[in-house]
Amino acid sequence: MDIQEQLAHLRRTVARIDAKFSAPLRPPRPTVFGADWPNGEVVETACGRHFQMDQWFPAIQRHGSYELSDLHNLDPTLLCGISGGEIPHTDARRWAFLDTETTGLAGGSGTCAFLIGLGSIEDEGFRVRQYFLRDFDEEASTLEGLRHDLERFDVLVTFNGRTFDQPLLETRYTMNRARHPFSRMEHLDLLHGARRLFRLRLENCRLVNLEQQILGFERQGDVAGELIPHLYFEYLRTRRAARLAAVFEHNAYDIVSLACLTGIVPDAFRDPCNTRARHGTDLLGLARWLAMSGRVEESLALTRRAVDLGLPDQHLFRALFEAGFMEKKLGLEAASLATFTDLTLSRNPFRVKAYEEIAKYYEHRERNFTMALECVHAARAIEDSPSLEARESRLRARTERTAKQLRFTKARRRNRLLPVSGS
Repeated sequence: MDIQEQLAHLRRTVARIDAKFSAPLRPPRPTVFGADWPNGEVVETACGRHFQMDQWFPAIQRHGSYELSDLHNLDPTLLCGISGGEIPHTDARRWAFLDTETTGLAGGSGTCAFLIGLGSIEDEGFRVRQYFLRDFDEEASTLEGLRHDLERFDVLVTFNGRTFDQPLLETRYTMNRARHPFSRMEHLDLLHGARRLFRLRLENCRLVNLEQQILGFERQGDVAGELIPHLYFEYLRTRRAARLAAVFEHNAYDIVSLACLTGIVPDAFRDPCNTRARHGTDLLGLARWLAMSGRVEESLALTRRAVDLGLPDQHLFRALFEAGFMEKKLGLEAASLATFTDLTLSRNPFRVKAYEEIAKYYEHRERNFTMALECVHAARAIEDSPSLEARESRLRARTERTAKQLRFTKARRRNRLLPVSGS
């Protein structure tokens, strides 16, 4: 092939490429969302239409280590302790487990919940009903469907929902000139209880991490949360629903995990001193919650149990210091002194504070200023501070004053110059 033939072939190739990309792009053919999803249907409400799908999880199914049939046997008083008495007695079948997938995580009026999942404990097993916006004009109908279904529930259970999901949905109801259904419901945000219980043991308390570490459930092929808004906007452009299947599955797993964790986490708060928790760090988290609630004696008992079970060094020494401080608060001075003394016997972040507490005991209880001064000297040798310097100056002055008074008293006794009683 000579050069002219090569050039002619090249021109024809370029012409074919130009013709291909100069033709107007044909928009993708719209598809009916969920046509291949057997449990989905288009639901009509007083506010329009929206897509809705039910996913069922049979009672005999296990979600990691948790069997879903256990949800049917949850005690009606289970949520009393973790809610501070706000949810005293409610049947578990009247608990609604809610989670949303949104167009962004910033919140505000520009963020929309395009997928709302609502889990419930049913006789047939566990159901997750999902309300989906095929387009933004279906939001009013979606919210109306959710409002209608929430009528039979008394308790809303979420994970970070008090901060994010509920305020977001309240805003969306307001923008659609509708009254939200949450004001009559008690709300349990499980995130706060999970943090109190597990934050010392786990690196973070995100739902997916609790799902792995506490339930032992590993998702396969799960979509990353940060990609979910992108997938929805891609669907709005292309009307191709296939890639959203992973989002529906992600939302359903979130809700099933939330329900299973609700069967585990609140139980520790119902009777903390007799909890079935077997990790020292979990007991310590409960103990600190009890201390914040003013239940010092129970907190001390649980802290001691946590120490006996074994704690990593970064938690052990602080736990011992907290135990000594609670013993002091409860008037158990001998026990408190022994605990603080133990802390002074090895290198740890609370050694100086322990010496200072012992110094306070000898100064204010025993009136033994010499011993108190020795403790301050030992503390300053480890780590000095202005407060320790001031305490040493005060103790030194009191020691000298006491010694002077003692010498004066001895001198008067020798010279028989003691005053007559009552003079």
